[in-house]
Amino acid sequence: MEGVLVRKIKKICVFCGANSGKDVAFVNAAFHLGKVLGKRKIDLVYGGGKLGLIGCVSTAVAQHERQVLGIIPSAFTVNNLVGETCGKEIKVATMQERLVMMMELSDAFIALPGGFGTLEELFQMISWAQLSIHNKPIGVLN
Repeated sequence: MEGVLVRKIKKICVFCGANSGKDVAFVNAAFHLGKVLGKRKIDLVYGGGKLGLIGCVSTAVAQHERQVLGIIPSAFTVNNLVGETCGKEIKVATMQERLVMMMELSDAFIALPGGFGTLEELFQMISWAQLSIHNKPIGVLN
C-alpha cells in the first residue's frame, strides 16, 4: 500500500498506577496487556517498581521472558517506596530525566488507569508529539 507507514514496535512504555484501584477489572486488564505484549515479543519500558497495576503489567511481560526495564528516580528507591523492579533497573536523578529516557527507549506508549502521575506522563508524551519531539504512537487503555 502506497503511503502507509508500517511501524515495528519492539518496546512499549506503559504508564499506569502503582495502586491496583478498587475494580478487579483494572487488574485483569493490566495482566492481560502484559500477557499480550509478551506473546507478541514486545519488551516493556516503565517507571519501575512492582506495586499495583504496573506490577501486574511488568510481571506478566517478564513471565513471557521478555525484557522489562524500569527507569526509576533514586528518591523512589529510598525505603523501597514502589517495590522491587521486575527486570533491569536504571536509576535517574529526576522525574524529567526519567521521562526523557522512557521516550528515547520506547517505540510507543500506552496509558492504563492511574493517578496524577500517570496523567502527567501521558500528557507529557502528547505534548512532545505535538511539538514534534517524537512521532511515536500513544494509546489509552481504559
